[in-house]
Amino acid sequence: MNGLTLAYIGDSYYELKIRTHLISLKLTHVNDLHKRAIKYTSGQAQATIMNYLIDHMLITQEEIDVFKRGRNASGPGRKNIDAKNYHLATGFEALIGYLYIHQTARADEIIDIAITYIEKGDFNGKNSSKESTIQ
Repeated sequence: MNGLTLAYIGDSYYELKIRTHLISLKLTHVNDLHKRAIKYTSGQAQATIMNYLIDHMLITQEEIDVFKRGRNASGPGRKNIDAKNYHLATGFEALIGYLYIHQTARADEIIDIAITYIEKGDFNGKNSSKESTIQ
């Protein structure tokens, strides 16, 4: 399966897991749910999560290879995110999609790490590095 197809699946699965997580927090107003979900699902958030996973060696070489396949397949980006972060986010989604298909428990583990990371406030850059070591 190509990287963009994996990203398509990964985006859906990640979004579902985030929405389920937010509902488990007893949030019920759709507007509040949407605003909170963006903190986890925006391209910028996903790029930052991916940098964290790589920089802290929380993913395997096989997972890095899948990430690269998704990252390298993505297009020029979107208007609300720069191309570099768009590519990182697409790679993250591809990784989640691949793991959802082949190792759902591992996909859930990565998503749990992402949730914890965002909730600690690291998304804002307090404890995360600016640049990833993956080229």
